[in-house]
Amino acid sequence: MSQNIEIEFKNLLTKAEYEKFLVEFNLDKQQIFSQENHYFDTKDFALKNLGAALRIRKKGGAYEMTLKQPATVGLLETNQRLSTEDATVALRFGQLPSGQIQQLIGEMSIPFSEIEYFGSLTTNRMEWKYKNGLLVLDHSSYLNFEDYELEYEVENFQEGQKTFQELLKQMEIPVRKTDNKIRRFYNKKNKQQTSN
Repeated sequence: MSQNIEIEFKNLLTKAEYEKFLVEFNLDKQQIFSQENHYFDTKDFALKNLGAALRIRKKGGAYEMTLKQPATVGLLETNQRLSTEDATVALRFGQLPSGQIQQLIGEMSIPFSEIEYFGSLTTNRMEWKYKNGLLVLDHSSYLNFEDYELEYEVENFQEGQKTFQELLKQMEIPVRKTDNKIRRFYNKKNKQQTSN
């Protein structure tokens, strides 16, 4: 198990803006790698309502379960490595493995047994060092929908915010209020549930 504070800035892009980044930074599509995010919550979105989120990510051949919780600055991420067997049981039957994340969810007064599998989001990602952080260009597909996004992961909030805003201005891209992937996924899922 590991914990870290995640500080990142994000902005949704149009497909044309996404392609502009590919050209501007001379990015090779060979650099793209794929990762699957599988999301979990209770039927009534108990985690989401507390500003938290739970996912299992498959990257390469490895699985990791991550709980994100609000922190003073950014998000507190708790990561728990999973065996292929544990991940398969979770994704197929909605039965999550015990451990530190189960304990943290219990501390939020959410019954672990009520958490269920909501679906997946696949991201094709490119990342590269930029100034004092990591720039990430994502093309994500989920729930019959797709979007494009730029992220900037940093250690220092103020410095990162300034650099990110300067980059958007330089690229002539408007600042857009951008929820994180899991919130975008949940919003889309919620709309689908209420329209059924």
